Parts: sequence; structure tokens; C-alpha cells
Amino acid sequence: MNVERLIGEAQGALVAANERFGDQGSEEDEAWELLEHAWGRDFEWEDEVPTDVARSFRRLVGRRETGEPVSHIVGYVEFRDMRLGVRPGMFIPRGTSEFLAAQAIRRLHGRHEPVHVDLATGVGPIALSTARAVSQASVWGLDVCSRSLGQARRNAAALGLENITFRKSDMFAGLPARLHGGVDVVTIHPPYVPRSEVADLPEEIRGFEPSHTLTDGSRDGLLLVRRAIDESPRWLRPGGWLLMEIVPTETRGILPLFRRAGFRQVRSTHGALRYTRVLVGRL
Repeated sequence: MNVERLIGEAQGALVAANERFGDQGSEEDEAWELLEHAWGRDFEWEDEVPTDVARSFRRLVGRRETGEPVSHIVGYVEFRDMRLGVRPGMFIPRGTSEFLAAQAIRRLHGRHEPVHVDLATGVGPIALSTARAVSQASVWGLDVCSRSLGQARRNAAALGLENITFRKSDMFAGLPARLHGGVDVVTIHPPYVPRSEVADLPEEIRGFEPSHTLTDGSRDGLLLVRRAIDESPRWLRPGGWLLMEIVPTETRGILPLFRRAGFRQVRSTHGALRYTRVLVGRL
């Protein structure tokens, strides 16, 4: 069987599966990525697929049909110009967060030996992006999950980055005291789903990503949002920035919290993908 027929076969199965999970339109790309992973090489539509490769590919498609995310199956996700390892049980970086990374990089450029702290860093997409783009920066990635931090460290090693530290920490608690009032940029993509709405999330999210990366367990889902806003001023230097990725529906209620905490130049920004917003405020 050639690639075209095998991809077509898988595409039909994935369309049926994705209809159940509410995530349609990417089936051909998913099938192509799974075949690349099974075969371990580039190929063309007319290439004949070895029997053992086709067998492995169909097993991967079967996993995807259960709702398991493609990134968990292949073990990586593309983020900006990086391929980051990600494993089952870890939050998968979203393409929307590339705008958050770009906003942080823009504010770090031109500062003398800047310090960036990324809260809820997960496997490190934002922290790794700034460490790679701003080589003179000192970057800290903080998270409560040891497994995700282990993967973040492996990602940093694979990229050859030495200006980044990942540490287990409840928000800022794990930072050294010497950074009080010395941080240039704080970023966070917090879990913001109210606890009562987690059950309504798509199966490929609810069933495969850790609950603590989806909700902070509070009634409104904004406990960590409020903590980040309240705690950041103690760590930021004058003129430092807090950047927070959030869903558009929460923007109106969160911006006043920035202002009450003493931030100025407060506004909501967005990139090409408008599924989320990046709220920004400057001390």
C-alpha cells in the first residue's frame, strides 16, 4: 500500500474520532505526522509503505482514535523554532502561547542582563524561548510538577541552553531571595478553568492532561491569576512587566486587578491566533 492510500484510510478513521471529540479539520496532518513517527523518515505520496511500518502506523492511529493527543503519541511538540519533548501526563504547549513568548522576548531585549521568571512553566516553552532568544538573560522556570520540570530540563539540554534554571516551586516560593525587586519580566499561562467546567472540556484535554494544568481547583478558576497579580510586584523591578495569557472572556474582570495591584500601561493584547489574550501590566 502506498502513502496516499494509507493516509486516506487513516484520515477516515480520524475524522470519525475527531467528530466525537469536537476537534475536526486536522486529520490529514495528524495522519502524516503519525506516519512520519512510525517510519522515521521523509516520504512522498507515491512511496510504498513497508508492511511492518503500516502495522505500527495503524496502532498509532488507534491510540489517536481514543482521544490521546498526537503530541503525547509522538513525544514532542513544535513550538516557535524548537521541537520540545512532551510525554503523557504533561500539559502540551499550545501554538497560541507563541505570542506570549514573543511579548516576553520583546521586553527583555535591550535590558542589561535581564531576569525572566516563568510561572507554571510546564515543559518550559516560554522560558526556553526567552533563554534562546536573549542569551544574556537569566531565566527561571517554576512549576509544582517534578515530571514536567524533568522534561523541561531535558529540553534545555537538547537545545544547549545554559542560562536557564528550572525549579520546583509553588509560584515564586522557590526563587532565591536575591531576586526580590530584580525581575524584569514575569510570565504565566495559568490554569483558569473553573472546577465545575473541567468535565465539559474535550476528552483529549480532560482525559490526557493533568488536572492541575487545567484548573486551580477554585470556584471561578482564577486563584492563581489573583496570586500572580498580587505576588509579582514584590519580585519585579521598577519598570518590570507581568504578562499573563488568558481566555478573552476573563479579560474584563482581570484587568482591574492589575490596576489595583499598582500596575500601569495595563492592556489586553493578542496575536494572529485570537483564542487567547496576553494581558500586560508594568510596575
